[in-house]
Amino acid sequence: MKFKLFAMVVGLALFSFNAAGQSSSTPAATSQPQAAPKPPQEASAQVPAPKPDDVKSIDSILAALYNVISGPAGERDWNRFRSLFLPGATLTSAGKDRDGNIRVRPRTVEGYVTGGGGYFSQHGFFESPIVSRVQTFGNVAQVFCSYESRSAAGEAPFARGINSIQLAYDGKRWWVVSILWDEERPDNPLPKEFASKTESNKY
Repeated sequence: MKFKLFAMVVGLALFSFNAAGQSSSTPAATSQPQAAPKPPQEASAQVPAPKPDDVKSIDSILAALYNVISGPAGERDWNRFRSLFLPGATLTSAGKDRDGNIRVRPRTVEGYVTGGGGYFSQHGFFESPIVSRVQTFGNVAQVFCSYESRSAAGEAPFARGINSIQLAYDGKRWWVVSILWDEERPDNPLPKEFASKTESNKY
């Protein structure tokens, strides 16, 4: 019994010695030099080049926005669409579903291209502004714009609503930062001042 106990103590001592020897002989890990952080990429380098006339003013970028998604069934110029938006921009619907539940659904620009592209390839869609109210401060702008949606030019609209559009100016061009919209419903009619064009509120 004493011999077994002695052998166990010696074994533990040898293990501790070997471990210590291995530890002392193992070279210390050297820290790897970290790569210098890359400078942030310019927003204009992250999207297709815009048509200069599309982004020169608030009016022009809004006109381009409605124009690029409108047309008969078929493809849209999605690179033109992408060129209007600041990288990271969102498009968010805030309405009710058929069961009356409020649904707030944010999308990225690419998410809208995927969903909208599938619909537009099979259906004509024409959206046009009714009344736009623009507010600006420095390099930011907020546009409250009522709209009408049609399946074909000249038809009665199948939907109306309001787009809330936020924009930013970077010294060279305007960018759409976000679009948030809700549709007209029996319990959510367009306000009178946004329901029809007059000489004082034409777009």
